[in-house]
Amino acid sequence: MTIELKNEYLTVQFKTLGGQLTSIKDKDGLEYLWQADPEYWNGQAPILFPICGSLRNDWAIYRPQERPFFTGLIRRHGFVRKEEFTLEEVNENSVTFSIKPNAEMLDNYLYQFELRVVYTLNGKSIRTEFQVTNLETEKTMPYFIGAHPAFNCPLVEGEKYEDYSLEFSEVESCSIPKSFPETGLLDLQDRTPFLENQKSLDLDYSLFSHDAITLDRLKSRSVTLRSRKSGKGLRVDFDDFPNLILWSTTNKSPFIALEPWSGLSTSLEEGNILEDKPQVTKVLPLDTSKKSYDITILN
Repeated sequence: MTIELKNEYLTVQFKTLGGQLTSIKDKDGLEYLWQADPEYWNGQAPILFPICGSLRNDWAIYRPQERPFFTGLIRRHGFVRKEEFTLEEVNENSVTFSIKPNAEMLDNYLYQFELRVVYTLNGKSIRTEFQVTNLETEKTMPYFIGAHPAFNCPLVEGEKYEDYSLEFSEVESCSIPKSFPETGLLDLQDRTPFLENQKSLDLDYSLFSHDAITLDRLKSRSVTLRSRKSGKGLRVDFDDFPNLILWSTTNKSPFIALEPWSGLSTSLEEGNILEDKPQVTKVLPLDTSKKSYDITILN
């Protein structure tokens, strides 16, 4: 099922499968969101919950008081991205989707929850707000959540990938952790210098020859994708998210994913207990945690 929001600047579409964005077009019909060409990647903007990235061997280990010696199977990026969401509400400038766990989810993730996703169209911006409610009456619920939107790059016919750059809101000097594509895990202790006193990064496919780029030490909470030729571009603001993942496929796909994550894949030195993972968000019984990010079209 496809749902549409529209104003004088943008036409934005969503679908109940995955509760996700499927199209962002400006008033001239220019498409900004990746359109899922399976030759490269058949995703668009999946929602990552209740983990971002990967757990060791895909197993979530829970504290003994939750259930003695219990492990759950949660594969890379969690289990809601390929599930049908319920369309809760549509009005002139917003749409709300929700999902609650089915039996299979509860077999592997020990918490009754409700995830609501509220998209709001305001001028040239789309806000995505994740509302995670712990429906348990006694247990505190650990979770991670992330966004995985991919954007067409190039945006304009006749341009190429290398005509684009990423512009950060702050001058950055940071390193990135080593990644292991075959498992999805990280080594946060083994780091390589990446940004060195710079605010911009020219795009080149060689950036992704090994894997995604994990920016876990950014000062910036905003990144802009922009063409040096046409000036077309967009900005992602991610104040509520400590990490930004950059990704494109190794076969030179015409997109780049700009992904705000609340947490990361398991690092080699970490243990396996979900509640003890770095950056985990813990929601008290019957409470709600909210995180949001914004996509703004610049032209």
